[in-house]
Amino acid sequence: GAYPSVSLTCPLPGVPKAVFAAAEGRERFETRVTVLENGLRVASQNKFGQFCTVGILVNSGSRHEAKYLSGISHFLEKLAFSSTAQFGSKDEILLTLEKHGGICDCQASRDTIMYAVSADARGLDTVVNLLADVTLQPRLSDEEIEMTRMAIRFELEDLNMRPDPEPLLTEMIHAAAFRDNTVGLNRFCPVENTDKIDRDVLHSYLSSYYTPDRMVLAGVGIEHEHLVECARKYLLGVEPVWGSGRSRDVDRSVAQYTGGIVKVEKDMSDVSLGPTPIPELTHIMIGLESCSFLEDDFIPFAVLNMMMGGGGSFSAGGPGKGMFTRLYLNVLNRHHWMYNATSYHHSYEDTGLLCIHASADPKQVREMVEIITREFILMAGAVGEVELERAKTQLKSMLMMNLESRPVIFEDVGRQVLATNTRKLPHELCALISQVKPADIKRVVTKMLHKKPAVAALGDLTDLPSYEHIQAALSSKDGRLPRLYRLFR
Repeated sequence: GAYPSVSLTCPLPGVPKAVFAAAEGRERFETRVTVLENGLRVASQNKFGQFCTVGILVNSGSRHEAKYLSGISHFLEKLAFSSTAQFGSKDEILLTLEKHGGICDCQASRDTIMYAVSADARGLDTVVNLLADVTLQPRLSDEEIEMTRMAIRFELEDLNMRPDPEPLLTEMIHAAAFRDNTVGLNRFCPVENTDKIDRDVLHSYLSSYYTPDRMVLAGVGIEHEHLVECARKYLLGVEPVWGSGRSRDVDRSVAQYTGGIVKVEKDMSDVSLGPTPIPELTHIMIGLESCSFLEDDFIPFAVLNMMMGGGGSFSAGGPGKGMFTRLYLNVLNRHHWMYNATSYHHSYEDTGLLCIHASADPKQVREMVEIITREFILMAGAVGEVELERAKTQLKSMLMMNLESRPVIFEDVGRQVLATNTRKLPHELCALISQVKPADIKRVVTKMLHKKPAVAALGDLTDLPSYEHIQAALSSKDGRLPRLYRLFR
């Protein structure tokens, strides 16, 4: 069977012609959406692989709790995947999933609650059945509710003792920016409410918010038709355990940005004891209203957040770590006494918040606040071509790298379809990022600086400037705090 005389450049005689796989356009990567008769949206994204991530996202979160006891979403997150009509206990659910190599998770945020399962794609039928049961038929037994109360009390204690105060500061800055409304409502259950929330309270909330038109069943790594078929089987015409006869009372209020300050005086000197204790720090977060993720300005704000960047003063450097972002170059590299300076951008369907978190020794709080207010004012100044390109490239690479992971694609598909009924694909987002010009950054910053600031402060606040002074600094030309004249220094 040898071919001694055939040149390597010629096809072998008598061998069938090779057929090569071809990449067939972009349509293979489209997110497909089907709306069922009851208003439930089914969205899927194909992805090569044996495993899939499927879940139900509900347009419900702490922002909808104004008329209810605060903390319901926190309870529901902890109670997820407990006993249901079909499954007697959490263990039974886990054993069912184990047969398909599956894991489950529930996460509640200010505006969405997500019940998700990753499992072998062949177990799709079982998974959708389980998700439908967990979402619409939970037993919420007295014993489970009591366990949840204990878990929440423990979590609240832990939250106040952690050396990393970031979750606490995020709560405080939202409370300051949107005082007593929508996204400013507390995401964690207040201690005094843990005993008041029971099955009746949960049912009255669920009957208003857990309705098919407020849900998306999203899947990644499965065939769309199969997912729709399972949705029809388990999520169409299903009577939830709380009944569907009640009148619905949905809070449709739009976020009202108020600005303001939330201060928590706290002794942080013993936060982390041990061989290398973290020194006592005071934490400040200053934020301004940005825009919702539905607006065109969302992309320039995302680029601006990348350009500010920042992090801790003990980051191990290296390419792509953001060491050339403004908060590193202008703040951490110049002021060695600052422990942390990081930019965050929170965005919701009707508003957003761009904030900078900084921490330093309590004696240097005044100086630290001024450094941050100066950085806010400098955002409206000249934007270098190089730093803008770097921020855009970093944002695109972060987007693409995050979307390598199946659970992240799932969350992206689910959240976008829940908010807009469609999904912008990564290459469309990258094209929008590429179009951002220095003028766009300047425009969004100028608009942002006209708003009152939101301030959160935690720790020893003896030297904290007054809210009026911080506001004055942010409306000045150079971001400096008004000078204090003391007769006796």
